[in-house]
Amino acid sequence: MLRLAGLAALALATAASAQTAYFDARAAGQVGERYDGYLGYSTAAPGPQARAQTESINIRRRALYSDLAQRRGVSPQEVGVTAGCTLLGRVQVGESYMLSDGQWRRRTAGQAAPVPAYCTGG
Repeated sequence: MLRLAGLAALALATAASAQTAYFDARAAGQVGERYDGYLGYSTAAPGPQARAQTESINIRRRALYSDLAQRRGVSPQEVGVTAGCTLLGRVQVGESYMLSDGQWRRRTAGQAAPVPAYCTGG
């Protein structure tokens, strides 16, 4: 029983470390939101823990988009792009993001949150 508790504590510590690495990479602009509702690497790839956390988030997003698409009778890509509108609107100053032109940008102080025209109907 003690051994299982030790393994569980190690797993939680590893997950917390990966999550910290992900948030650090995101704040450093290495990981950012893409217009298609997924995360991507804007510069040189971050460390292995941040990459693993990023891929884990993308896997969960893919599953969510597929589930929603099936229920709504649309494609997972449509759901992802719609989610991307919301996620891009949450990009913080200093974080990176990619619009549909494929170019990575970094949000600067005083700059409004990036929201493509197709997200607002404009």
